[in-house]
Amino acid sequence: MTDASATAPRRPGEQALTALGLGAPALDPADASPHSFPGGGRWRTEIPSCEGPEALAVVLKEASRLDVPVHRISQGSGVWMLTDAEITEMAEATAERDIELCLFTGPRGTWDIGGSTRTDSRGAGLRARGHDAVAGCVEDAVRATELGVKCLLVADEGVLWTLHRARAAGILPADTTLKVSALVGPVNPASYAVYERLGADSINVPSDLTLDHLTEIRRVSATPMDMYIEAPDDLGGYVRMYEVAELIRRGAPLYLKFGLAKAPGIYPYGHHMRELTLATAKERVRRGRLALDLLARHGADGEMAPLGSRLPGDLSRFDISS
Repeated sequence: MTDASATAPRRPGEQALTALGLGAPALDPADASPHSFPGGGRWRTEIPSCEGPEALAVVLKEASRLDVPVHRISQGSGVWMLTDAEITEMAEATAERDIELCLFTGPRGTWDIGGSTRTDSRGAGLRARGHDAVAGCVEDAVRATELGVKCLLVADEGVLWTLHRARAAGILPADTTLKVSALVGPVNPASYAVYERLGADSINVPSDLTLDHLTEIRRVSATPMDMYIEAPDDLGGYVRMYEVAELIRRGAPLYLKFGLAKAPGIYPYGHHMRELTLATAKERVRRGRLALDLLARHGADGEMAPLGSRLPGDLSRFDISS
């Protein structure tokens, strides 16, 4: 028989530390986010770096085997690194399971000829350098949505605003969602609010933000937040599994992203990296299971958003006509 107290809400190590006179101060209700996803729930899940149909099949099979609920699956190499047939196969497979598929848009600065991105400062980073790079991102967005993709990943403020305007003008479907990449994610509430107003429906913040930073952001914006519970090495390699419940409490509505530290980079993906990509795709799902098990043990797993939900709710936008 399961002890009912085992699933009562608690913080990690709470009972043992309290018995030893080392209990933590009570949580401050003022720190908690007042926001939820439309339709209910305070957290969703995302499996990132799913680089093609074969990796997607691995993720779906492993998620079923380990009983890991998945709201969103994202890809990092870009729309332009997939054939029409591959995009269609991924869109159909995720649609059958009511999972949102998110593909990265277009050229990015770290891959083009801009020398500053190779310096220690990284120059403009992932941003789209010049008109042609913006055009490539728009081309990717139109192509992907015509093939059934409903979510686009963006790493440039100008591209975000352009795609938001394209969505408002009917060039992209009205229910297309725009997700800001972790590689350009905002680190303060003012910039977070700006991304929302530029058209972001989901904003990936860096995984080194403190709990207080999340509370500060939630005082100005209800836009869904994405955060790597385990970050890839090029994003710091942080592992924050024991903080999952508190990250949700402070950052909701929150996408829990299950990345993978100590793994080689796979962008831009090709079949020469097949074995590594499939192995890491499988392990990301396992990392998700570990994080969800922690939530369950701490009695904090009861506020998951319904599977199949994907829209962000009503958000604040800059006036497009201005």
